[in-house]
Amino acid sequence: MTDIATGSIADQITRRLTEALSPTRLEVVNESAQHRGHLGDDGTGESHFRVVVESAAFAGLNRVARQRLVNRALADLLAERIHALAIQARAPGE
Repeated sequence: MTDIATGSIADQITRRLTEALSPTRLEVVNESAQHRGHLGDDGTGESHFRVVVESAAFAGLNRVARQRLVNRALADLLAERIHALAIQARAPGE
């Protein structure tokens, strides 16, 4: 992805995870305000996020494999814009 400058980070996370994982549930929570003034706070108000994502793509995968799928979808954002990302990933019915 090369659109890291368009739209809010939360919107980009939502769009990318929707495209990559077709989630049945997706919550993107901006927790940046809780980290204001801490290491990694770049002053934009969009540096720390939590995602809760439920997707059939996670069926049969362990926690690390699930997180890798999320990280792959957000790779350039994680490298350049997101300081911290907490991930809760589960398959439907879990």
